[in-house]
Amino acid sequence: MPRLFIAVDLPEEIRNCLGKMSFGIPGARWVEPLQIHLTVRFVGEVDGTTFLDIKAALKQVKFSPFSLTLKGVGHFPPRGKPRVLWVGIEQSQALQSLKKKIDLTLARVGLEPEGRKFSPHITLARLKNSPIQKVANFLAGNGLFNQEPFEVMDFKLYSSTLTPKGAIHRVKKVYPLSDQVEG
Repeated sequence: MPRLFIAVDLPEEIRNCLGKMSFGIPGARWVEPLQIHLTVRFVGEVDGTTFLDIKAALKQVKFSPFSLTLKGVGHFPPRGKPRVLWVGIEQSQALQSLKKKIDLTLARVGLEPEGRKFSPHITLARLKNSPIQKVANFLAGNGLFNQEPFEVMDFKLYSSTLTPKGAIHRVKKVYPLSDQVEG
């Protein structure tokens, strides 16, 4: 059964920049630059029929291109032992609206809404027994991280295969955004 998610990809130069900051923390499993993305909606495992329904339904999502800006770093959970390091996304009403349209479309094919609040971020690393001081140094050293805005021209349906070395993501379908619609 495919394990699916819907994401926005980042430009290559931004992925490479994030890759260059991905060091200095023992126990961190850094995301490979080619795998870095912004998850808009995690779907999970679905059967083949549901996969085809999702793939077809997402063609109905009409949205205009928009800009996003990466800003700041942090960790999940916000309190307690950090397990995930992330780069933040500057507040974007357009991203929230795209997420809502995708969620409504998926609801029409029978998928339950996600149980957690949408917290847009780019995962940089998963942490396992990483020294808290090294994590704190990383956060302090990159706290003012900020990138130039980039244009979101499409979103993608991905499949994800979990391996001992991390997830492998494959694009299943690209959904272009068009200036011909209201966002």
